[in-house]
Amino acid sequence: MPTAPKIVLLGGGTGSFTLLQGLKKLTPDITAIVSMSDDGGSTGVLRDELGVLPPGDVRQCLVALSDTPEVRDLFSYRFTEGRFDGQSLGNIILSGLELRYGSFPKAIEVASDILHIQGEVIPVTLDKHTLVVRDGDRTHRGEHVVDGDILLSSDAKVHLDPAPQLNPDAANAIMAADIVIIAPGSLHTSLIPLLAVSGMATALATVPAVVWVANLINKPHQTDGWHVVDYVEQLERYAGAGRINTVLYNNQPIEADLLLRYAKDGEHPVDTEAKRFSEINAVAVGAPLVATEVSTKQKVDGLQRTLIRHNTDAVAAQLLNIAKKGF
Repeated sequence: MPTAPKIVLLGGGTGSFTLLQGLKKLTPDITAIVSMSDDGGSTGVLRDELGVLPPGDVRQCLVALSDTPEVRDLFSYRFTEGRFDGQSLGNIILSGLELRYGSFPKAIEVASDILHIQGEVIPVTLDKHTLVVRDGDRTHRGEHVVDGDILLSSDAKVHLDPAPQLNPDAANAIMAADIVIIAPGSLHTSLIPLLAVSGMATALATVPAVVWVANLINKPHQTDGWHVVDYVEQLERYAGAGRINTVLYNNQPIEADLLLRYAKDGEHPVDTEAKRFSEINAVAVGAPLVATEVSTKQKVDGLQRTLIRHNTDAVAAQLLNIAKKGF
């Protein structure tokens, strides 16, 4: 394996954004493959009114890989008043470029040049679709609905309607990778929608190593009380049995006051009890992965940031070690 391994990161917005900031310091050969099921917020408005593909998660990955602070801040800017209240300028730029060139990949290419990114950002699919979750006799349509405060059982099944095909550029990147990393993220609205794209499981079967960076916090009403192993089992329902070779999880205690703040909203840490890891084939690697500094919100960014989050540099260092060992 070369000194700088070919890394592919699968994820949505925030999870990929966090990891990319650390990974880009360690290797220039990195490709972010991005979920395309988003239909809420700023992205949802543009998708509905202009008929464009969802730009939000792509924008976050482009910003994370950018080496130009001023332009990065420009793409992160959110309007806070008027008709554009809540809209992301970066989303508007990407959608405008898509309409101008008639191609979302071309829009990403131009935006990549503007942002002077290191690496590449590729949509997992170019087919428009809707996220659907069926849970018993209930059906929930739309990522913004599923990502809300709804109750889901462990038997809930994710479908994409109509079934989208894996972007050929994404397939080629995956099959050429030394290691594929699945970013932390919302199980039903970020991670599974990526794995459920037709052709994804086949592409992943060719990869020497697939690693999942485990979530830190469970989602209320959907993954309450879940262990890392429960997530892996669900992910492999779509990626293929035994497909995840390694799971990287946090074993660092989280500050008590932060845990109390999260507990008020019914949010609790993902269980990492050691004995359960024997239930899966994946190698479980525990390490201190929680950021200790308090997150600050930039003036240009109107989004709320989580307080309990991954230390991007610590995660990146562990992933590089895993890649070199060839798990």
